[in-house]
Amino acid sequence: MNSSKIITLTLSIFTCTLASAQFAGQAPSFTGEGGAGGANQAIIGYLNGSVMNKKNKKLNVDDFQGSPYTNNEFQPTVLFDKDKKVGEFYYRYNAYNGEIEIKSSPIDENIGSLSRDKSLAILEDGNKLSFKTFIDKNNNTLNGYLATLVDGSPYKLYERTTVKYTEGVPAANSFVRPTPNKFTQFTEYYIEKEGGNRIDEIELSNRKIISVLNGADKEKVKKHLKENKIKVRDLEDLKAIVALLNS
Repeated sequence: MNSSKIITLTLSIFTCTLASAQFAGQAPSFTGEGGAGGANQAIIGYLNGSVMNKKNKKLNVDDFQGSPYTNNEFQPTVLFDKDKKVGEFYYRYNAYNGEIEIKSSPIDENIGSLSRDKSLAILEDGNKLSFKTFIDKNNNTLNGYLATLVDGSPYKLYERTTVKYTEGVPAANSFVRPTPNKFTQFTEYYIEKEGGNRIDEIELSNRKIISVLNGADKEKVKKHLKENKIKVRDLEDLKAIVALLNS
């Protein structure tokens, strides 16, 4: 990798330092500046180096159910820049903050935050996780991480994991149980047509699937569902629809 490419990637990865490697009653949002070069050693070198301090956002949570993370433990992953492998490290995805936390090894106490750069992607359960702009079912334009479930042509299918925090309610009296603080995970699906320049949420419903399609694709799926008496109820049904569109 040439020097200009290393500098570009260096500016693409933010880092910060945390005293503990595990989530322990707080959902931190880490930001910082710095980065890593195109090779794994460069990434490790920077993660262990100095960083710029910035204000952290924290939730004061002492007792809770659930987790802000899709997996509390750091897992090994591969970093890609424009589909080219440029390094390896450990990560965990904070779906509450919409942030990928990274470090050089499971025991490293230096934790960084991957830049929200659309050219970067990591592997999560074999699927590429990357930062994108998309439109939800309420027609809101959002930015966040999507995992690619079907990398087809002309249609791609994505999955988004979000986490909602609900503050608990103390017991009003001895006859009423308190409600604990809670992190709850939700899953959404998004579809993108090649050349369409937009990614739309697609829900597990025949009517709502048809509503996000246009022209011949809409009629093709509508006819298929009706003739085969299919009701889309889960992810596998949705994948079958995307496979039909890509056939």
